[in-house]
Amino acid sequence: MSIDRAVGLVLNKRDLRETSLVVDFYTKEFGKICGIVKGIRTDPKKFASNLEFFSLNEIIFYRKTHSHLHLISQADKLDNFTRVRQNIDRATTAGFMMEMVSSIMQLEDKNEQIFDLTLAALKELETNYSPEKIATIFKIKMLSLSGFKPHFDSCVSCRDKIMGQSRFSLSLGGLLCPSCMSKDSSSRSIFRGTIATVLHIEKNNFNNSLSLGMNPVIKKELELILNSFLNFHLGEELKSQKLMRKLEVAVG
Repeated sequence: MSIDRAVGLVLNKRDLRETSLVVDFYTKEFGKICGIVKGIRTDPKKFASNLEFFSLNEIIFYRKTHSHLHLISQADKLDNFTRVRQNIDRATTAGFMMEMVSSIMQLEDKNEQIFDLTLAALKELETNYSPEKIATIFKIKMLSLSGFKPHFDSCVSCRDKIMGQSRFSLSLGGLLCPSCMSKDSSSRSIFRGTIATVLHIEKNNFNNSLSLGMNPVIKKELELILNSFLNFHLGEELKSQKLMRKLEVAVG
């Protein structure tokens, strides 16, 4: 076993027997890793962090070569994002981001851009009044950076550039040009403004994308398409996404 150090966000944690935890982190140095934290439930003072959901920690761990489950020997909290936890909309959005990263990224598939994106989004949640907009931008950027994105820059079937009308195919994962629309009878129409919004966010960094205006119609269509795409390709709806939808209904 080698000893490694990493900075990571807590994606998930679950009890292991009576005394320990299994914790999933998304780290800058190694991508998603899974580790055992022994004895923390009976003696939390052994660690400088209680490893709360979506907290940022510096960890030291013994890296096992023949197992995906490593041994966490030290965890020091760097940021708990306290202001996010004080608001249900912000906390639910943070939970959604952690679940999306956990669902899409494979173990130890390093991607520093995704780590930086997730950290930037959490920091923005502490001060930004629009968690819903942050979540939308995060979905688009996350799908793009992970290589999991829907195809919006040309026809997903023939790869030709689309100059005019198009439709979105959920099953094929992108836009269809007029010549290829017959390849998916269940494809749906899509506003050109929605396509332009996605392409703008994909090409710009997270902070620059926050200044982009979104009218209610495009915002609604983006949510419908992105959520449907995620559900279709993951095979289920994320639990946090269901909660966000319920909160929107309750407020609306």
